[in-house]
Amino acid sequence: MINQKAFLACLVFFLVSCQSEPAPSGTAITNVTVIDAVNGVRENQTVIFDGDDITAIQLADAALSVSETVDGSGKYLIPGLWDFHVHLTFDDRFGDSMPGLFLSYGITSVRDTGGQLSKVLPVVEKMRAESAISPRVFYAGPLLDGTFLVYDGISLPEIGSRNATPEEARATIADLKSRGVSFIKIYEMVTPAVFEAMVEAANELGLPIDSHVPLSMRASTAGPFVDSIEHLRNIEMDCASNAAELHETRLELLQNPDGLTGGKLRASLHQLQRMPAIANYDEARCDQTLEALSATMQVPTLRLNTFMMMPPYLRDDWQDALARLPDAVREPWQKTTDEQLAAPQTEPDTVFGEWSLFLTGRMHGKGIPIGAGTDAPLGLSVPGYSLHSELEMLVRAGLTPLEALESATVRPAEYFSLQDEMGSIDVGKKADMVLLDANPLDDIANTKRIAAVVTKGKLLTSDDLKSLVQPSQVESR
Repeated sequence: MINQKAFLACLVFFLVSCQSEPAPSGTAITNVTVIDAVNGVRENQTVIFDGDDITAIQLADAALSVSETVDGSGKYLIPGLWDFHVHLTFDDRFGDSMPGLFLSYGITSVRDTGGQLSKVLPVVEKMRAESAISPRVFYAGPLLDGTFLVYDGISLPEIGSRNATPEEARATIADLKSRGVSFIKIYEMVTPAVFEAMVEAANELGLPIDSHVPLSMRASTAGPFVDSIEHLRNIEMDCASNAAELHETRLELLQNPDGLTGGKLRASLHQLQRMPAIANYDEARCDQTLEALSATMQVPTLRLNTFMMMPPYLRDDWQDALARLPDAVREPWQKTTDEQLAAPQTEPDTVFGEWSLFLTGRMHGKGIPIGAGTDAPLGLSVPGYSLHSELEMLVRAGLTPLEALESATVRPAEYFSLQDEMGSIDVGKKADMVLLDANPLDDIANTKRIAAVVTKGKLLTSDDLKSLVQPSQVESR
């Protein structure tokens, strides 16, 4: 007679042994050189990601159990890049094309530094949708300006918010917080009292602060209270030997006796004082300013500031960049390109560009953190493409290629206190990565030689990336 217990034990063993092993999951990029600003260079590695997490980094000859492999032989893997200064809704002609443009150039995160929430929020919602193929997005809402509004919808697009009193400023920031902004951006026409109220409100609500240096204040006074400053704008005035005199003149003109619009008032002050301030540069005075800015990230947007030194239409790959744009943008930008190339060639005014490179180099030399941003799409800035131009200019300013990569990976993550989740290729961090065909440490321009992009754990091949941007335009090049 069969022993019932033995029979049942055999049956259980048989059933368990017949069950298939769990199917392997995850994707491995094998035999690749990994480069990031935290860990440096790691050769002969295999990087495994599963969903939106990097799950393993191991030597290339270690055993694998994954569902997909990508051969990284002879290639270089860097963290996904940030463009730390963009305006997603500044130009309606781009429509829904920006996310695809950014990804096609390896930009997996963007910081939107100014736009009306009525336009920005629908874009953010689309970009954050579960099924969206899109960069991660962080946003500020409108530029927080003063009584005189620069971007007022009259002389310039309406992307600003008027805050004439400290009470208005606090109410504005409380509303922005309730609507989910990632940070705030203080603009140039605020008074010191309004600036102080904005800083207090943002700190109370746990919002990082981005800023232009207000014209009513000096960089060394305002800078220590904000987390980032854009464009190097107005810092030149605090580096001049006659900084105090320039400041007094500004305070008088900011009373606006002629009733100028905010945009015209600001422009008139820049035109009046920027070049004289640069001409009166004083190293000792500037060292004091830079010391005050030692912990404030600078986003110099060198691509924009040095435009006259290297206009994008003089770059060898400009036509390729134009081909990726929607027709509504590509056609007028192509016309501008043709007109500029056909115009009589004159010696460009590069004083501000040279100054910007010089000051960025000095800031970097003193350990001031630098972030990589472009102001896309302003100034013929092709979303995505222009970030690589920014990296080139940062290297020209004195950063090493690895430090330039740091400005577009680690620094932005630190700004949002996300350095434990993003910015480098480490186990447990987000699966945002760019696979390159050439070493960016040999030439920072190699960041454009993109073989594949991993965004939020999704692998996009070169064919996938092409499909994100004007396919007919790209294929017809």
